[in-house]
Amino acid sequence: MTAPNVVSVGTITGKTDVSAAVGTSATAVVQNAAASGNVYKVNLLTCSNITAGAVTVTVDLYRASTAYTVAKDISIPVGASLDVLNKAIYLEEADSLRVTCGTASGLDVVASYEIIAE
Repeated sequence: MTAPNVVSVGTITGKTDVSAAVGTSATAVVQNAAASGNVYKVNLLTCSNITAGAVTVTVDLYRASTAYTVAKDISIPVGASLDVLNKAIYLEEADSLRVTCGTASGLDVVASYEIIAE
């Protein structure tokens, strides 16, 4: 697994991805492909409750078949949103950032990130 030297960058491409109606299965909202030669800098991850009741959200960094918890069972009230990240995190090759909701089809998720390549 290699990652570009972030001091000597060739390109930085800004991206925003959305995942609608995320439910009870872990959903990869940002994925860096294996052997991509890139590192992804995730700047924003917002989860919005789209149900008529409170929901919970769990976020993990999935690496080498292991899920590392970023946020666990955080309650989001009706009509509210949660900014999960207070600082940027980096995804290396084959990493993904996944979101799981405690309620079926309970969350809309927006992720803003940069693809950094040499």
